[in-house]
Amino acid sequence: MTQPQFTDFYTILPFTILVVWACLLLLADLFIPRGRKGITAFLAAFGLAGTMGYTITQVGLSSIGFNGMVTLDGFSTFANILLIISGLFGIALAYGYTQRMGIERGEYYTLLLFSVSGMMLMAQAADLIIVFLALELLSIPLYVLAAFNRKTQSEEAGVKYFLLGAFATGFVVYGTALVYGATGVTSLSGIFFAASNGTSGLLLSIGAALILVGFGFKVAAVPFHMWTPDVYQGAPTSVTAFMSSGAKIAGFVALMRVFATAFPSISADMTGILWAMSALTMIVGNFVAISQTNIKRLLAYSSIAHAGYILMAFVPYGNKDVVSISIAAGLFYLLTYVLTNFGAWAVVMTLEKAEGKGLEISDYSGLAKKYPALAAAMAVFMLSFIGFPPTLGMVGKFYLFRAVIAGGFNGLAVIGVVTSLISAYYYLRVVVNMYMREGDPTIEQDPGLSFTATCTAVATVALSFVPQWLFLLASTALLR
Repeated sequence: MTQPQFTDFYTILPFTILVVWACLLLLADLFIPRGRKGITAFLAAFGLAGTMGYTITQVGLSSIGFNGMVTLDGFSTFANILLIISGLFGIALAYGYTQRMGIERGEYYTLLLFSVSGMMLMAQAADLIIVFLALELLSIPLYVLAAFNRKTQSEEAGVKYFLLGAFATGFVVYGTALVYGATGVTSLSGIFFAASNGTSGLLLSIGAALILVGFGFKVAAVPFHMWTPDVYQGAPTSVTAFMSSGAKIAGFVALMRVFATAFPSISADMTGILWAMSALTMIVGNFVAISQTNIKRLLAYSSIAHAGYILMAFVPYGNKDVVSISIAAGLFYLLTYVLTNFGAWAVVMTLEKAEGKGLEISDYSGLAKKYPALAAAMAVFMLSFIGFPPTLGMVGKFYLFRAVIAGGFNGLAVIGVVTSLISAYYYLRVVVNMYMREGDPTIEQDPGLSFTATCTAVATVALSFVPQWLFLLASTALLR
């Protein structure tokens, strides 16, 4: 059966729709009064919802556009849906939070849309040039958003994120130049064929390693994680929640596509590096989190640790018999992480007060007695982070461990299990404070936060009983 022909622009139509909508929203926001920026938030969510609707119509379709520089397939469609969900949750968290913190400005939502569009382009990139452009499009709005609150340490966080992000981008550019020098092409398929014909070598391996450094920064993998705790703590919490989910999805999606498509021939050189990065990321993230007393820094190190878990499944990417399971497990766990992460941040923002108050773990004391539903939701998220049943986190880690064991890396699986047990200490410390210690916490009544916490908590538990269809969906989103 012949494949239907698609135009170049159809291949990236969801991305185009979102970019055009963001530009129109930027102009429309000029006519929206200062005290009614909720309209801007609603319009941004409407644009994302429309993009989601059109993206769903592309499920099962595939095409290549612009001379092979972008691609539409099950992998990119799955990732785009996940990224749009992250954008919608990001708007829901920001709506009341920006009003409460006195930072409600319309450009917040426009920047968020541009960042999501960059993430979507990253998912469809089939050329290292497009990967670089998408990386810049998703990163530059995040730099501004991280510095959005001038009343706190937000500006410092934004500058730190910008400087280290620009430094990491330099590695991607230099790595791309070396790969081009080794193969004469920048398209992922072209690199694969050139490497398969024997034109690979040390230059190609060095270029791939430098590109891995750039992706390592974006997903906050050790030793490229240094920016994460300070930026997560200093940035507005709504930005931190969106950044910790969306940027991680985009980084891992790009890592999977680039390495599985372009660099399988040098997997022998890269496997050891990926193994070490994964192990160090799990160990450092979990052990340093133990000493944290600030909930934002704790979740920052938690984010680092979970990057190690996802990276663990991708270590055997050069094994043709395992790569499909690895990618499916990684995509499934990204979905798991997005639901759990947004829910946890929604609870954090519910307790957060102005000037950074309400962010200590001790501030959660007595929450179960005074607000039992909120405490129950937070307990679900903490248990899901650990991988404790009945939560989606347990299912996600099961698939990750299965993938890495199938690849023959039993030692890495043992490290993953041991560090998961260690993580129980600091995650359960939050639960202990909520249920076993006296306190008088106060919360902010915010419909967006309540909606996000409720939906994600229910989904985290309910989907753990029927995860098969989700994993099947992730399994069909394989790279072609």
